[in-house]
Amino acid sequence: MSPRTTYLDKGVTSALSALSAAAKKGLGDPVLAELVMVRASQINACAFCLDMHVDIAVQNGETAKRIALLNAWAEAGELYSERERAALALTDAVTVLTDGFVPDAAYEAAAKHFDEAELAHLIGVITVINSWNRVMVSRRIEPGGYAP
Repeated sequence: MSPRTTYLDKGVTSALSALSAAAKKGLGDPVLAELVMVRASQINACAFCLDMHVDIAVQNGETAKRIALLNAWAEAGELYSERERAALALTDAVTVLTDGFVPDAAYEAAAKHFDEAELAHLIGVITVINSWNRVMVSRRIEPGGYAP
């Protein structure tokens, strides 16, 4: 599959970048934000975003083992905290809207671990990475172009 084009509208990328920065800042946990971004990118098969957010996660202190097992987070036991598992479950639910809505159980589990503002920012992180995934996958932007 060859790239369709590498052109991305500056207004769109600026808006998505601003949303990403605000959501991450409001969440206040850079490692968790990157885990969420990696997880959604796994589901959406976005190689560009996976490449980028794995690098950022490592820069923020995440381990190779936790990144490698993220695709099986629900079966990884205590490797991820209850708070992280709640965030990852919400990520899966928001990313794959098979029933047309986020199940109450996923939302309520996250609400037990995040206050109202943190939960809003977590949903912002999930939403923006899904938007980035769709932009990059639809344009077939290949990995390797990210430069910190």
